[in-house]
Amino acid sequence: MLKYDAILFDVDGTLLDSAPGILSTMEETFRQMGVDPAGLDLRRYLGPPLRRTFGEHFLDEADIERATLLYRESYKRRGCHMCQPYPGAARMLGRLRDAGLILCTATSKPTEVAAPILAEQGLAPFFDRIDGASMDASRDTKTDVIRYVLDQPLLRGRRVLMVGDRAEDMRGAADCGLDAAAALYGYGSRQELEPFGPVFYLDSCDQLADLLLGAPAAK
Repeated sequence: MLKYDAILFDVDGTLLDSAPGILSTMEETFRQMGVDPAGLDLRRYLGPPLRRTFGEHFLDEADIERATLLYRESYKRRGCHMCQPYPGAARMLGRLRDAGLILCTATSKPTEVAAPILAEQGLAPFFDRIDGASMDASRDTKTDVIRYVLDQPLLRGRRVLMVGDRAEDMRGAADCGLDAAAALYGYGSRQELEPFGPVFYLDSCDQLADLLLGAPAAK
């Protein structure tokens, strides 16, 4: 018997290797905002909400919003196409869906941004819901996103597992009383994720389905 009824997935670093587009867009945005990105560790910003990222560099709320808008405009034109699914992602999602699990996203990307990317990469059909942050600041943290998804009728009363690769995913799951699985193939390290006590550490997409379904994928 399956321990969970539904799985929530982070997107960047969990389903999609989207680092090239994010890093390129982040570099461009900082330059437009007058910040030299050469001395910045931009990989730190793979995962956290944009406003938190830009809030580390700009004190004025107007500048944070301007940087967020510049990033989103550029990312929509070019960066969103610079990604690809991790090996085995589609196979894993298909196996979980075939087993009767409800599949949803809980991403820091706004829903309007995440949905077309997942469609372009062929992953959208596997999901019962694609949900993420709001375009404004009203639903901006991973905790807020997860709470929003859990409040949907489809998930009420369900046993839910959150899968992600960064501390924000683990913290959001903990805040909402969920178990979490840590995707070590993504952008976060074991050292970053371990303090949150994830129930699984995953070295590949296929491993999640293997652990939940109790059998490896057919070769």
